[in-house]
Amino acid sequence: MADAIGLLRPRTVLEPSLRAVGEWALSFDAFPHVRIGGLVRGTCWLILDGHEPVLLREGDTFMLGNPPHYVLASTLDASPRPAEQAWARAENGFVRIGPESEDDLYLCVGHIAFDDNKASLLTDLLPPLVIVRAADPRGNALGQLIALLATEVEATAAGGPLVQNHLAQVLLVHMLRAHADQTDWPCGWLGALNDDGIGAALRAVHADMAHSWSLQELAEISHMSRSAFAQTFKSHVGVPPLEYVIQWRMNLARDALARDTLSISELARATGYQSESAFSTAFRRVVGSSPAKFRAQARRSVG
Repeated sequence: MADAIGLLRPRTVLEPSLRAVGEWALSFDAFPHVRIGGLVRGTCWLILDGHEPVLLREGDTFMLGNPPHYVLASTLDASPRPAEQAWARAENGFVRIGPESEDDLYLCVGHIAFDDNKASLLTDLLPPLVIVRAADPRGNALGQLIALLATEVEATAAGGPLVQNHLAQVLLVHMLRAHADQTDWPCGWLGALNDDGIGAALRAVHADMAHSWSLQELAEISHMSRSAFAQTFKSHVGVPPLEYVIQWRMNLARDALARDTLSISELARATGYQSESAFSTAFRRVVGSSPAKFRAQARRSVG
């Protein structure tokens, strides 16, 4: 999971915390990639277009995958106003709605954006809404992370943005683990990582992309016959094992070419190809252009 998230180049933006009392409602526009947040204190409704309203309680954590328009509100009949208007009045890392109160809501929320060319590696696997309740097995740890994030957002300590970014990414990993554990939603490689057999093969592939993996080797790592492994892998991940290896190699290759970190011959060896021509043929088949053309386009877009 760390390999995949690192490849996505996550960028975290934590918004001011919200402290509210009385009747209120905030409207959020559709957002690409992931929104994540949780309640440090209080309750509120999450109203996501196309879904039944959900009541969030103290200690609950939520994650929205490529969320459409949604509303956070004190009651279902409160009239929403744009969240941007409230955030514009933030002071000292938080927004207040209504008078200060010990019984107000305390919400921490932010978003995580990924490299647009690779975001679908994760976002295609996520449902619009994932909720981890405070009483769930992972709920306590997630609640503590949300509380820490809220504290960091409101603090002015040195290194705050760095701490916030790392905490948000830790929160994302825990939410993804919880999602893979608790749902029947097709989780692809994300869910397969929790499988003792298929997960072992995936971890081996991610750990050594320069190795020329065979179906037999991967099956042996998973303690399965070749036919059973191939069938189970495809049912879990959605593609045959060796096709997954190729796709993962090409994702790594695109990232390296975009960042201009390796020559094409070095990249060929790093991704398990014996020659630059074999690598270029595979890259062109998957990506649709030669490695040299892809790198030139990436350089122009940066320039």
